[in-house]
Amino acid sequence: MAAISPVSLRRACRGDVDAIVRMLADDPLGSGREHLADPLPASYFGAFEALDRDPNIHLMVAVDGEGAVVGCLQLCVLPGLSSQGASRGLIEDVRVAAHCRSRGIGEQMVQWAIAEARTRGCKLVELLTHNTRVEAQRFYVRLGFAPSHVGMTLRF
Repeated sequence: MAAISPVSLRRACRGDVDAIVRMLADDPLGSGREHLADPLPASYFGAFEALDRDPNIHLMVAVDGEGAVVGCLQLCVLPGLSSQGASRGLIEDVRVAAHCRSRGIGEQMVQWAIAEARTRGCKLVELLTHNTRVEAQRFYVRLGFAPSHVGMTLRF
C-alpha cells in the first residue's frame, strides 16, 4: 500500500451528494443501482436530508488537501435490546474515489467509524459487503473483522 494520503473526515453536506453518488455508482453493483444524471434525481437529496436529521446516522466524507471529496462512509448507531441492551455500530457504503484507492483512505475512514462507535457506547461494530466484493472482504478481514452472519435481501 502507498503512503496514507493526507485527508480529513467531516460530516457530509448537501453539496457533497453528487460526489458521494458518483462513488457509489463506480463499481459493477453500484452502476446498476444508482442513477447518474445532471441534475441528480431529487430522491438522493431527500435521502440526504433524512440522514442528516437523524442523530444516530453519520454520513461522512474524506476530503483531500484541495477540498475534493475522495471517500465516504455511513455509520449508523443502532440501539438494541439484544446483548444486554447494547448499541451496535453499522458501517455502510464505504467508498474511495477510483483515483485515490490503495492509499489508506478507506482504512482511515473505517478506523474513524470504529472509534466513533466506541465513543458512542457501541459494544460491537458490524458491516455489510456484497458477497461478490472479494477484495473488500479481504480489506475488512485485514482490519480485524470476521465473517459472522449470513445476510439476506428482499428487494421491492
